[in-house]
Amino acid sequence: MRYLMTSKGGDAPDEKLFTEMAAFIEEMTANGVLLATGGLAPSGVRLTSADGEITVTDGPFTEAKEAVAGFALVEVRSKEEAIELARRFRRIVGDGESVIQEVFGP
Repeated sequence: MRYLMTSKGGDAPDEKLFTEMAAFIEEMTANGVLLATGGLAPSGVRLTSADGEITVTDGPFTEAKEAVAGFALVEVRSKEEAIELARRFRRIVGDGESVIQEVFGP
């Protein structure tokens, strides 16, 4: 099962956070769980469609605290395993929000 895990917010990065995150990423990579990871720019473009009209606006979020800061794509045996990885991640980065969504397809 593959899951996309996204995160919003977190404590300001410091040397301890970088060290702990590097160890966490190394562990997940060694275990074959981590497929991809990365940070996301706070700005972007939002496209919406209604009645055949497509509107392009700056976005994707109205407030910086709503911006998705990063993602990880993991392959695990269960939803519970994905939740445990997200719990470990949140303990490292501090306050904020994470979302886990199952990824379908090949």
